[in-house]
Amino acid sequence: MEDKISILLTEEEVDAKIRALGKKISEDYAGKSVHLVCVLKGGVFFMCELAKRIDVPVSMDFMSVSSYGNGTSSSGAVRIVKDLDEPLEGKDVLIVEDIIDSGNTLHYLVEILYKRNPSSIKICTLLDKPDRRVADVNVDYVGFAIPDKFVVGYGLDYAQKYRNLPYIGVVEL
Repeated sequence: MEDKISILLTEEEVDAKIRALGKKISEDYAGKSVHLVCVLKGGVFFMCELAKRIDVPVSMDFMSVSSYGNGTSSSGAVRIVKDLDEPLEGKDVLIVEDIIDSGNTLHYLVEILYKRNPSSIKICTLLDKPDRRVADVNVDYVGFAIPDKFVVGYGLDYAQKYRNLPYIGVVEL
């Protein structure tokens, strides 16, 4: 049986927001370069589109951090599945996430990345669920604050399905 998905944010709304985020990030990093750290797998769709809209020099790296498994809520246990390929020392780092809910994963991630001596670390997320926040995480760039619903599309998945949807949808469980 297929899951029922209703559209929360259209492809056009998502595209317009990413353009606005790229413009703001370009202004904030004027005269510098920014090192994007993508949290895989979901963040790759967002990071690629965001990078195209940033006007300052951009470098990229990828990290996979898991706290979910195949469920619909965080397990609370955070582990690094794939670490970065490059050192962060002296770089202005922008962590790019698809969604932030409890904040546990990012709280842990920021803590370990700061130990690598970057010049700065900021966070950019396409989606934010502030009602689910447990850990104190300062998010510098937010695309959309959304309600506490399980969402898919634009890189977000449900048991590895629906990442390729061009919009953000709510799975009706």
